[in-house]
Amino acid sequence: MRIIVSNSSNDPIYEQISSQIKSMIIKGELEVGEGLPSIRGLAKGLQISVITTKRAYEELEKEGFIETIQGKGSFVAMQNKELMKEKKLKIIEEKLVEVVNESKLLGLNYREIEEMLRILFEEV
Repeated sequence: MRIIVSNSSNDPIYEQISSQIKSMIIKGELEVGEGLPSIRGLAKGLQISVITTKRAYEELEKEGFIETIQGKGSFVAMQNKELMKEKKLKIIEEKLVEVVNESKLLGLNYREIEEMLRILFEEV
Protein backbone atom coordinates (compact mmCIF):
# COMPACT_ATOMS: atom_id res chain seq x y z
CA MET A 1 0.00 0.00 0.00
CA ARG A 2 1.50 3.29 -1.14
CA ILE A 3 0.47 6.49 0.59
CA ILE A 4 1.94 9.88 -0.22
CA VAL A 5 1.80 12.67 2.35
CA SER A 6 2.34 16.25 1.23
CA ASN A 7 3.37 18.97 3.66
CA SER A 8 2.37 21.59 1.10
CA SER A 9 -1.24 20.36 0.95
CA ASN A 10 -3.98 22.37 2.64
CA ASP A 11 -5.52 19.12 3.91
CA PRO A 12 -4.42 17.79 7.29
CA ILE A 13 -2.16 14.75 7.09
CA TYR A 14 -4.74 12.43 8.66
CA GLU A 15 -7.24 13.45 5.93
CA GLN A 16 -4.65 12.83 3.21
CA ILE A 17 -4.10 9.33 4.58
CA SER A 18 -7.79 8.50 5.02
CA SER A 19 -8.78 9.83 1.58
CA GLN A 20 -6.05 7.81 -0.15
CA ILE A 21 -7.10 4.63 1.67
CA LYS A 22 -10.78 5.31 0.83
CA SER A 23 -9.82 5.75 -2.80
CA MET A 24 -7.92 2.44 -2.81
CA ILE A 25 -10.94 0.69 -1.29
CA ILE A 26 -13.40 2.23 -3.76
CA LYS A 27 -11.18 1.36 -6.73
CA GLY A 28 -10.84 -2.23 -5.47
CA GLU A 29 -7.10 -1.93 -4.89
CA LEU A 30 -7.75 -2.98 -1.30
CA GLU A 31 -10.12 -5.95 -0.98
CA VAL A 32 -12.66 -6.72 1.73
CA GLY A 33 -10.90 -8.34 4.68
CA GLU A 34 -7.46 -7.19 3.59
CA GLY A 35 -5.28 -6.06 6.46
CA LEU A 36 -3.96 -2.53 6.72
CA PRO A 37 -0.55 -1.67 8.14
CA SER A 38 -0.52 -1.27 11.90
CA ILE A 39 -0.93 2.26 13.18
CA ARG A 40 2.65 2.27 14.42
CA GLY A 41 3.96 0.68 11.24
CA LEU A 42 2.25 3.23 9.01
CA ALA A 43 3.40 6.12 11.20
CA LYS A 44 6.98 4.87 11.06
CA GLY A 45 6.83 4.32 7.29
CA LEU A 46 5.46 7.80 6.66
CA GLN A 47 7.63 9.37 9.37
CA ILE A 48 4.66 10.96 11.09
CA SER A 49 3.06 10.83 14.52
CA VAL A 50 1.23 7.72 15.69
CA ILE A 51 -1.55 10.06 16.82
CA THR A 52 -2.02 11.22 13.20
CA THR A 53 -2.30 7.70 11.80
CA LYS A 54 -4.61 6.72 14.66
CA ARG A 55 -6.91 9.63 13.78
CA ALA A 56 -6.92 8.62 10.10
CA TYR A 57 -7.88 5.04 11.02
CA GLU A 58 -10.56 6.30 13.42
CA GLU A 59 -12.08 8.41 10.63
CA LEU A 60 -12.04 5.44 8.26
CA GLU A 61 -13.68 3.24 10.87
CA LYS A 62 -16.31 5.86 11.71
CA GLU A 63 -17.22 6.07 8.00
CA GLY A 64 -17.40 2.28 7.73
CA PHE A 65 -14.44 1.76 5.42
CA ILE A 66 -12.40 -0.30 7.87
CA GLU A 67 -12.95 -2.30 11.01
CA THR A 68 -10.47 -2.77 13.81
CA ILE A 69 -10.24 -5.97 15.80
CA GLN A 70 -8.52 -5.61 19.16
CA GLY A 71 -5.18 -7.40 19.12
CA LYS A 72 -5.41 -8.32 15.42
CA GLY A 73 -5.38 -5.03 13.54
CA SER A 74 -7.42 -3.05 11.04
CA PHE A 75 -9.08 -4.57 7.98
CA VAL A 76 -11.08 -3.37 4.99
CA ALA A 77 -14.75 -3.61 5.92
CA MET A 78 -17.50 -5.12 3.81
CA GLN A 79 -18.78 -2.33 1.56
CA ASN A 80 -21.64 -1.58 -0.73
CA LYS A 81 -19.56 -0.31 -3.66
CA GLU A 82 -22.49 1.49 -5.30
CA LEU A 83 -23.24 3.35 -2.07
CA MET A 84 -19.57 4.32 -1.70
CA LYS A 85 -19.45 5.52 -5.30
CA GLU A 86 -22.61 7.55 -4.73
CA LYS A 87 -21.00 9.23 -1.69
CA LYS A 88 -17.95 10.16 -3.73
CA LEU A 89 -20.12 11.51 -6.57
CA LYS A 90 -21.94 13.72 -4.07
CA ILE A 91 -18.61 15.11 -2.84
CA ILE A 92 -17.52 15.82 -6.42
CA GLU A 93 -20.84 17.50 -7.14
CA GLU A 94 -20.47 19.74 -4.08
CA LYS A 95 -16.97 20.76 -5.16
CA LEU A 96 -18.18 21.48 -8.67
CA VAL A 97 -20.92 23.73 -7.28
CA GLU A 98 -18.17 25.70 -5.53
CA VAL A 99 -16.26 25.96 -8.82
CA VAL A 100 -19.36 27.15 -10.68
CA ASN A 101 -20.11 29.77 -8.03
CA GLU A 102 -16.52 31.06 -8.03
CA SER A 103 -16.48 31.07 -11.84
CA LYS A 104 -19.62 33.17 -11.99
CA LEU A 105 -18.11 35.64 -9.52
CA LEU A 106 -15.10 36.00 -11.82
CA GLY A 107 -17.26 36.29 -14.92
CA LEU A 108 -15.96 33.08 -16.50
CA ASN A 109 -18.24 31.30 -18.95
CA TYR A 110 -18.95 27.59 -19.37
CA ARG A 111 -16.50 27.16 -22.27
CA GLU A 112 -13.63 28.62 -20.23
CA ILE A 113 -14.35 26.29 -17.32
CA GLU A 114 -14.75 23.34 -19.68
CA GLU A 115 -11.34 24.10 -21.21
CA MET A 116 -9.71 24.37 -17.77
CA LEU A 117 -11.27 21.08 -16.73
CA ARG A 118 -10.15 19.36 -19.94
CA ILE A 119 -6.55 20.54 -19.41
CA LEU A 120 -6.54 19.48 -15.76
CA PHE A 121 -8.10 16.11 -16.59
CA GLU A 122 -5.34 15.42 -19.13
CA GLU A 123 -2.53 16.55 -16.80
CA VAL A 124 -3.51 14.69 -13.63
